[in-house]
Amino acid sequence: MDIDDPTLLDIHLRMVRIRTFETEAGRLAEAGKIPGALHLYVGQEAIAAGVMSQLSNQDWITSTHRGHGHLIAKGGEYGPMFAELFGKATGYCKGKGGSMHISNMDLGMLGANGIVGAGPPIAVGAAFSIKYRQADNVAVTFFGDGASNEGSFHEAANMASLYKLPLLLVCENNGYGEYTPQESHQAISDVADRAAGYGMPGVVVDGMDAIAVYESTHAAIERAKSGDGPTLLECKTYRFFDHVGVRGMGLSYRSDEELAEWQKRDPIHMFEASLDEIDVLSLDQAQAIHEKVLADVQEGIKFAEDSPTPDPSTLLDDVYA
Repeated sequence: MDIDDPTLLDIHLRMVRIRTFETEAGRLAEAGKIPGALHLYVGQEAIAAGVMSQLSNQDWITSTHRGHGHLIAKGGEYGPMFAELFGKATGYCKGKGGSMHISNMDLGMLGANGIVGAGPPIAVGAAFSIKYRQADNVAVTFFGDGASNEGSFHEAANMASLYKLPLLLVCENNGYGEYTPQESHQAISDVADRAAGYGMPGVVVDGMDAIAVYESTHAAIERAKSGDGPTLLECKTYRFFDHVGVRGMGLSYRSDEELAEWQKRDPIHMFEASLDEIDVLSLDQAQAIHEKVLADVQEGIKFAEDSPTPDPSTLLDDVYA
């Protein structure tokens, strides 16, 4: 399919915004300035950008413990995102959600989730609401290869297909369930094969190729909006940082050689090379975008640093309905 230049540039900007945020967040975590665990999205940017560039704020998503990239690609602002990581009152969840539980209803972000596999059933509810209201929208749920082993994924897939709900199930298969390689926790190579058991298409996508993700997502959205039901997109990808943080806990579960091979297919570098080749964005122009985004990130960090901590009297606010 033909993708116009503004859309290509939009996808690129979303990818750069994710990469820069995550790189700086990792740096701050390593320096001990961000509390708690940080699961970074570096390497997987093509997926969030390729999907979210086709969604509006009325399209709902559910995310994972590795969810910063999803919210940024959905339109999240740096200031309240960093404030949330810092545990400040100006964060998207007033400093109470932290890295793994950021949400923003205005953007259609129903929440990141620290429980593996918890997002798909929530997205099924959102998709059911869309169909019930006869709205022209979709719901998208992101999850990893490990989460596809959870009963919650299978229950959600079954119900979504049974009721032909406008849902996209996007498996970000980075090859590892935490520290366990896929071949050690699944007897299949392609998670997409599981779609057949629920009567929906299963599509394997190069998750390092933003255009491939965009095109597959476009087809799945058209299917969903036409009333034909859900699609399972398996995006083969790789995380460049560790499961937690940048260096993780020092566990030797993957080789430096494996990481280096995947880094040769850096989704941003490949995309920028393609845009340069077709005269949409030169490498110098791309560098200028990186610098501008970095300045925006630094402004967001300062906003977070200068923000107040939550007042102890608000501890139980928003906890009970």
